[in-house]
Amino acid sequence: MSRLDRYILRQSLSMMLFVTAALAAAVWLAQSLRLVDLIVNRGLSIELFLYLAALILPRFLEVVLPIGAFIAVLFVFHRLTAESELVVMRAAGLGPLALGRAVFVLAAIAFFILMSFSAYFTPASTRAFKDLQFEIRNRFVSALLQAGTFTTITDKLTIYIAGRDSRGQVTGLLINDDRNPQQPVTLLAERGAFADDGQGSRIIMVNGSRQSFNRITGKLSVLTFERYTLDLNSLKGAPDMRWRDAEERFLPDLFAPPPHLDQRTRDSFLVEGNERIAIPLSVFSFVMIPLACLLPGEFSRRGQLRRVLLAIGLAFVFQALDLASKNLAGRHIAAIPLMYLIDLLPLGLGFGILRSGGITPFMRWRPATVR
Repeated sequence: MSRLDRYILRQSLSMMLFVTAALAAAVWLAQSLRLVDLIVNRGLSIELFLYLAALILPRFLEVVLPIGAFIAVLFVFHRLTAESELVVMRAAGLGPLALGRAVFVLAAIAFFILMSFSAYFTPASTRAFKDLQFEIRNRFVSALLQAGTFTTITDKLTIYIAGRDSRGQVTGLLINDDRNPQQPVTLLAERGAFADDGQGSRIIMVNGSRQSFNRITGKLSVLTFERYTLDLNSLKGAPDMRWRDAEERFLPDLFAPPPHLDQRTRDSFLVEGNERIAIPLSVFSFVMIPLACLLPGEFSRRGQLRRVLLAIGLAFVFQALDLASKNLAGRHIAAIPLMYLIDLLPLGLGFGILRSGGITPFMRWRPATVR
């Protein structure tokens, strides 16, 4: 790699990292705000919130990294043109393909980063996130409860709280246990507190009553108490294992699913696996779009606004077609090849444009002409 290639690569890579970090931070912050409710209203710790927020970050990086590469290439080559550096390079006899070598190296770096996320980091983080959600739902029952709302933990357990005080205790507590349809139990308490001992959740109730109604005899039994402890795990009957979705599985599981799965599930796994490969490939098309719009044709001292807008417009169209093809493949497995066609089409067309010097007279290649 020549010194000139390293110069362009260094600027493009630093800009790509900066833009990707900025976009990822903005999207991550917006999505993390949805988890703040777990702290404010549901009593989870700040450490657990930060861990949950960190687990959702890899999913956003897969989306914003190709966009960051596109913006970096568009910005760097527009600046090189505006500062007449590209004029000198082309006057020295460097053609569009030679000037794009560093960009292809940048795309290769982004491709390997995205493949590492697709193959391991994204499914691993998604799996950990949903496992923690499952644990919160089935162990940290207090995290599910909202004041003034009847919360159904299972079809046989409903909990209602009137509010929470400054110490995190609940007030106005009602629990309905319908495990035994012939003898439902209702617990009422003035206040209570949830506790977790590492093996399950318990609720400690103060100043309340336990009402048991026998539907066969029609007899109502009432027991008042000053302090009562209820093991919530014995009421929930939550399963120890859960089904893992396609987005939680690694590539070998997606392309070679267990034989006992139904055809619909196997198809969804196959679509997810191909999407994991198509997304990294799309970065080559994203970087090719600004190259094909900015490099061919004559230079103009009046600026390249039209070409920049053209590149942005083509990127929007490409992204829309890419999303449409993936949605279509999700409904019809026969559309999987269309995903690869859409993701690689700008790369092929752009390569042809760079070799020929342009597709319109306005963009024809003239190495040393400056207007």
